[in-house]
Amino acid sequence: MPQHLPAHIAFIMDGNGRWAEARGLPRADGHRAGAEAARRVITLCRELGIRHVTLYTFSSENWGRPKAEILHLFSLLREFLGTEVPLMAEKGIALNVLGGMEALPATARAALVRGIKRTAGGKAMTLNLALNYGARAELVRAAQSFVREGARPEDVTELSLAERLYTGGQPDPDLLIRTGGELRLSNFLLYQCAYAELHFTPAYWPDFGEVHLRAALEDYASRSRRFGTV
Repeated sequence: MPQHLPAHIAFIMDGNGRWAEARGLPRADGHRAGAEAARRVITLCRELGIRHVTLYTFSSENWGRPKAEILHLFSLLREFLGTEVPLMAEKGIALNVLGGMEALPATARAALVRGIKRTAGGKAMTLNLALNYGARAELVRAAQSFVREGARPEDVTELSLAERLYTGGQPDPDLLIRTGGELRLSNFLLYQCAYAELHFTPAYWPDFGEVHLRAALEDYASRSRRFGTV
């Protein structure tokens, strides 16, 4: 394992449906396998000392999926929180949500609020679940906050804007990993990932595990991060 590790890893968890279809299984089975992969990755990252992990759990565009699939996804989320939040509290992992929680189903929203409160003292790692999240909408939300506050042009800086994002107070992702073979950001953390290292893997998310994470970290450690300098 390389000694130079990222402080913040963001994951685009792609390929649950294709994983299921390749096995002749319903998409619901792919999402359940994806939830197990999320548990596995969170555990691995904590053991490695990664301080911030962000999972692209449900985008604002995902509302266009079939209603039955959406209901299943939020049922899985409630199940995940029910089993994982006690362990997160025990292991010092603080739960955080990026996105508009007000649009989520009431039962899922209530479970998230309980989880956030119960894990608030966690110092070992912050786990961000991006739910009903879209990066463009996040930037609009931040701009609207300036307008409401009557900000002057000189009040709008990179720092003050970053503070108004859902990730305010956290470091930007050093590494973004996308599974499933797609090579795009899909409206995810566009501002925060301005200088993130990007790692794409053809592995579907349910198959993503220690071998894939270590390969991504080796790839990250091999790069020279110049941040626009020579």
